[in-house]
Amino acid sequence: MTVKFPLATATWGQEEIDAMQDVIASGMFTMGAKVAAFERNFAAYTGSRHCVMVNSGSSANLLMIAALFYTKNDRYKLKRGDEIIVPAVSWSTTYYPLYQYGLKIKFVDIDLFTLNYDLAALADAVSGNTRAIMAVNLLGNPNDFNRIQEIIGDKNIILVEDNCESMGAIFNNQQAGTFGVMGTYSTFFSHHMSTMEGGLVTTNDEEIYQIMLSLRAHGWTRNLPKHNYVCDEKSDDPFEEAFRFVLPGFNFRPLELEGALGLVQLERLPGMIAQRRENGAAFTEVMANHPELLIQQEIGESSWFGFSLVIRPESKITRPQLLQKLNLLGFECRPIVAGNFTKNEVIKYFDYEIFGSMRNAELIDKQGLFIGNHHVPMGDAIEALKHLKFGV
Repeated sequence: MTVKFPLATATWGQEEIDAMQDVIASGMFTMGAKVAAFERNFAAYTGSRHCVMVNSGSSANLLMIAALFYTKNDRYKLKRGDEIIVPAVSWSTTYYPLYQYGLKIKFVDIDLFTLNYDLAALADAVSGNTRAIMAVNLLGNPNDFNRIQEIIGDKNIILVEDNCESMGAIFNNQQAGTFGVMGTYSTFFSHHMSTMEGGLVTTNDEEIYQIMLSLRAHGWTRNLPKHNYVCDEKSDDPFEEAFRFVLPGFNFRPLELEGALGLVQLERLPGMIAQRRENGAAFTEVMANHPELLIQQEIGESSWFGFSLVIRPESKITRPQLLQKLNLLGFECRPIVAGNFTKNEVIKYFDYEIFGSMRNAELIDKQGLFIGNHHVPMGDAIEALKHLKFGV
């Protein structure tokens, strides 16, 4: 097959090349001033107090969950065995940190149209044992956080967000990724902006921010302020503090090259999101009433990571037929994220529960796929989709 319409394309220009050359010339490659500046700018972009950059969106999810185990604030503290609700359709590293920290994972079905939580099922799934909800904003689409907050109400439930696919999405004039105590983002090549590899966690909580600073780099004190929430107070002797370990952390540090790229890409981001939304509007206009296919229904303002196509339950066509048609038109295709994750053999290692039916997740798993969206106009691709027809 000749790929005319790939899933992802490069977003870099000469400015990104120049930014990397500046870092190379400096000889400073591990995280430094460029990473710190990017964190400050990204926090400002999302309207958050704090941002921590890491080496991937997957690491961002792990750091987010880890931080909740070391907070001294009972409002946010998790312990092994606590129940966390997750949607059945997401990427693997949404779930792995939950297993790695010994949480009880409760899978809930998704909505066939939005691809986010089936909100009625989510409300039914919440129990007296529920301690946290992971909101996953799928393929650029923010969740209905008004309804999620109603479901949480005055219950002692923590909300966290995996927003790795939905940078720049907006709900009620607020950036997706900022509705929970923390939210994660990815800057992998195929995402809304790219720093090669990379991830980010935002929060408004000062203690959790400081915990993440320590956990990100070995669990040491070196990156903490003198007076802090993790170890109370550091000595003034840098030699003594150089290898002082206070939390069981990781090495999630990003490269200074990635921080430099992020600074340039963040300048481009509003324009790239705007173009993705224009493409999304054109895609919706062409495909909204397709007799055989369902497309994702936008909640708030989607940042349109990609365009999903799900065969209608009543349709007689098959996914191989759909794939063949799209391939002939030149489209590169992928499953919708990881499909129904509960079908994967890896969950035998989890402490988990499948709540109710996975009917929609299973339909998407068997009868769905997505094609790419980009930061540039997609007139040719939208025109090609007009020819996506099936014989009787």
